[in-house]
Amino acid sequence: MAEKVQISIDGRTVDLPTLVASEGANVVDVRGLIAEGIYTYDPGFLSTASCDSEITYIDGGAGILMYRGYPIEQLAKQSNHLEVCHLLLNGELPSPAEYDALVKSIADNQDVDEQYQQLFNGFSQGAHPMAMVGAAVSGLAALHHEDTDITVHEDRVKTAHRLIAKIPTIAAMAFRHGAGKSFIAPDPSLGYAENFLNMCFGDERDISPTIAKAMDRIFILHADHEQNASTSTVRMAGSTDCNPYAAISAGISALWGPAHGGANEAVLDMLNEIGDESKVEEYVAKAKDKDDPFKLMGFGHRVYKNFDPRAKVMEESCHEVLEELGAEDEPLLKLAKRLETIAREDDYFIERNLYPNIDFYSGITLQAVGIPTNLFTVIFTLGRMPGWISHWHEMLSAPYKIARPRQLYLGSNARDYVAIDQR
Repeated sequence: MAEKVQISIDGRTVDLPTLVASEGANVVDVRGLIAEGIYTYDPGFLSTASCDSEITYIDGGAGILMYRGYPIEQLAKQSNHLEVCHLLLNGELPSPAEYDALVKSIADNQDVDEQYQQLFNGFSQGAHPMAMVGAAVSGLAALHHEDTDITVHEDRVKTAHRLIAKIPTIAAMAFRHGAGKSFIAPDPSLGYAENFLNMCFGDERDISPTIAKAMDRIFILHADHEQNASTSTVRMAGSTDCNPYAAISAGISALWGPAHGGANEAVLDMLNEIGDESKVEEYVAKAKDKDDPFKLMGFGHRVYKNFDPRAKVMEESCHEVLEELGAEDEPLLKLAKRLETIAREDDYFIERNLYPNIDFYSGITLQAVGIPTNLFTVIFTLGRMPGWISHWHEMLSAPYKIARPRQLYLGSNARDYVAIDQR
């Protein structure tokens, strides 16, 4: 049974109800405080539940991540990305008929017309692919504005399928434009991850099942992560009733930040800075020195305090890819493996729970596959799409309010205007 929390305000006692969570900590409902003329103060919303959701649950202390109640380890090893997309969007794993219908819907929606493709010509070849992807997703609003009614369930599902289908095509087009190469059309006969890789590299090499499986697993592991910065951005933008493609584009912009989606890119930048396996110990010492600005990227996690459950699954795929490609002896990857060994054996890392996280293994995997570093966050975008659109769909499926955070004002008190010639 929910308990009440009491607070005192100028001698008055105010009762605040608690809301019971199905998993994890209960939540104090502070909405009644506004009537008392007071707000709560929580920079970064670190202790604030901005919504209720049935999609994803995280217990950082225990290393738990579940989509709709299913442990991420089971989904990553036994499922595939499109099945996970259906789970996130609809709440249950699909039946065979539902899965076949989703596969067909994705195949039917993955192409983009030639006029839309001209959008990429507006970008220089050196433009960051995240800029291209954000603009391209936002541009879908111009194609699908009049035929999208966000109040209609069927329209929201159609929008979700359209975004999940087109984001691999858009991502591959951004990559090909940046490489100065012509676009490769999607192939509906290929699986989701295999099709994306084929649109990137199909004119150079065949896509092996091992690499396609590793990419599909990366998509699954990144599919959702509760109320992170980009997901909260999608919800906040969506609460204005804006076009869904605009809301998702806002999420893409938030993900672009190096403190969020750019973390696996930062791992490769760090490895390149170290440069050689012989310098690993030197840089580990720098990382231990609190007065040295150097930081090891890809170790530990803000949410997961003991281990990242996604990293354990990604580690397996990472080593499978390295073994198949014969890339284990490449200097940069040897350096990474040496760093991984130290992190698992050195007391400094063990005592501080600085374990290799998903960004460490996904960054190494993408590097081995041939994905350029500036495309890493685009891969994250591709994987996170079903999570974003599922949270948007969930929010619009129930009564909601436009997001409007409060502030602690610390500016000047009221004062009178002084004419410019008297200042």
